[in-house]
Amino acid sequence: MLPLDQLRAKVAAQKTLIPAIYGAIDFSLTPERFAAGAADEAMVPPAEEKNRATVLADTDLIERIRAYTMLGDTVADQYAALIPILGFRRLIDMAMLACDQGIGAVADAPAELQAFITAMETTPRWVQMNLVEEGARLDRNATANLSPFFIRGAFIATFLNKYSALPMAITGTLSHSTAARRIKETATFFTTTVLPGALRRHGPGFKAAALVRLMHSMVRYNAISRPGLWDSAVYGIPIPQIDQMPAGLIPIFLLADEMRKTGRRDFTKAERARVELARYRCFLLGLPEDLLADTADGVYTIMSAYRATLRRGFDDATCGVLLRATLAAYLPADKSLQSRVFDRFERRFSKVFFLRSFLGGNVQTANAMGVHISLLDQICFAVGSIFMLGRVGAYRVGANLPVVGAWLDRLLVGKLNQQLRGYGHAEYTSDASAYRQAHPGTPTEARPASAQA
Repeated sequence: MLPLDQLRAKVAAQKTLIPAIYGAIDFSLTPERFAAGAADEAMVPPAEEKNRATVLADTDLIERIRAYTMLGDTVADQYAALIPILGFRRLIDMAMLACDQGIGAVADAPAELQAFITAMETTPRWVQMNLVEEGARLDRNATANLSPFFIRGAFIATFLNKYSALPMAITGTLSHSTAARRIKETATFFTTTVLPGALRRHGPGFKAAALVRLMHSMVRYNAISRPGLWDSAVYGIPIPQIDQMPAGLIPIFLLADEMRKTGRRDFTKAERARVELARYRCFLLGLPEDLLADTADGVYTIMSAYRATLRRGFDDATCGVLLRATLAAYLPADKSLQSRVFDRFERRFSKVFFLRSFLGGNVQTANAMGVHISLLDQICFAVGSIFMLGRVGAYRVGANLPVVGAWLDRLLVGKLNQQLRGYGHAEYTSDASAYRQAHPGTPTEARPASAQA
């Protein structure tokens, strides 16, 4: 674990190391989004509110969260800062070539690209690729059979907080078509990473992680450098390291939470493989090891600290519009009858999944956000859950049988590749020409929430 004083120095160094992005940021200030006061309203579920004081009492942990709230991705950010010189399209093309063929294949490769690729190639000592591969094999079942129905609802959950959701709003993800593209890109990334060998050096998952990192860095560059678009005193920096942690570790956090409730502390062999897959995937995305706990208690603690310090705030002009655009987005690849039936069913299922998993079943809160749950939605969720969980269970049993297990795994790989074709080609780009104010006025003029998520 990096000593706290060194972590603070790393955060402050961004100002001089990457002035094109952070030169105007005052890193001595704590942004409004950071809510470490006992009276502050934070993104803590009601059932865990009583434990927030205990979390806040761990001052070393809270100070680390404060620092990571202001830390971007140093190596990818330095590369993205070359946009004025090389243009965003050329930066992406060079990164793709370096991933495919190695840095030596890139003519006149800038030092920043070399540092970026080297950082990803420098695998930490704790990584055991055999465990990562096993974790991917185990996750293929859920990814193939559950993800198409859960991805929209999980994506919506990232819009519950105006402080962390603003980057998505200003990058133009407010229209149905753009929301659909972002959902498919997210699904493509996670689906790709569970394919056999995907996260090895020249695998497609490694390349996808590099492009996602670069996209995030380009968002930071464009959001901060454009006048009047970003208020760092309120929002800190766009897509800080701490905001990337939930997306990468949420399945592991849910596992850790369930283990704690049953009094279990140690991961099983299969669970350990899934944990290592998630941790290595997050490493490739640029997350520091401090945020990648390897025990159930550690995962639960770091996620609890994140939620205990992220100020609660649902701004309908940012969060609500993003949420409703995502719900309305048409995801299937075509307009065939089968695709249209799937779309209607999946949308109904996603709404109830979102309600139960991220709003604690609070229908009033969902209504205030513009997410209206009907009886038919509930029926679709119940029927879909029975069908999907039955299928997942059957695959899980078959996976442990000789010969049958290998055959089923090949079926899952084929199904995942079919899903990827349906998602289409993921661009993982951030074009500044599409950027816009999240709503009229500057970011600090957000309308008050009609509901608190």
